Amino acid sequence: MYQIAAVVGVIGFLAVGGWAQVPTSGNVFFGYSYLSSDLDPNNRTSLNGWNGSVEAKVLPFIGVVADFSGNYGSLDVIPPFACPAVPCVPPPAVSADISQHNFLFGPRVSFSVGKFRPFAHVLIGASHISESGTGVSTSDTSFADAFGGGLDYHLVPLISWRLQVDALQTRSFSDTQNNVRISTGVVVHF
Repeated sequence: MYQIAAVVGVIGFLAVGGWAQVPTSGNVFFGYSYLSSDLDPNNRTSLNGWNGSVEAKVLPFIGVVADFSGNYGSLDVIPPFACPAVPCVPPPAVSADISQHNFLFGPRVSFSVGKFRPFAHVLIGASHISESGTGVSTSDTSFADAFGGGLDYHLVPLISWRLQVDALQTRSFSDTQNNVRISTGVVVHF
């Protein structure tokens, strides 16, 4: 019985020692976000907002990321209409307020080269889009994924500036949207 306890103790000690070798550093990012949205199949919509993320390192070059963003703007929508006469003249477009919130999680690969830290990530999660102002408010929550990366530039100890670009795909309103998200802001390392 003592031999089993000794083996379990040694394995536990080695596991704790091995876990201590894993870096516990990470970073927090918050900044401005521009989203070129594909909500309207006829033309892209520009949305402005914020992007924030938290990264925890699990290995020296690999981290786990939680990424959140909110983008807001307006979209010109032609309300549904019927054509009782010929020629058919559609009603004027109505401006609808749009908001899109993304909640994404996944791995990030990064390494440092002098003052620069390039990174790449694959994120999956959900996107929630709301539209109001056309007399009817609609919203939809759907699966979302983002493939992208960026570059951190080290400014002063523990502070960097980030530029990030993501190909963000959502599947709202029974359609697929291929969006481009560009974010920039401050990174605090811990």
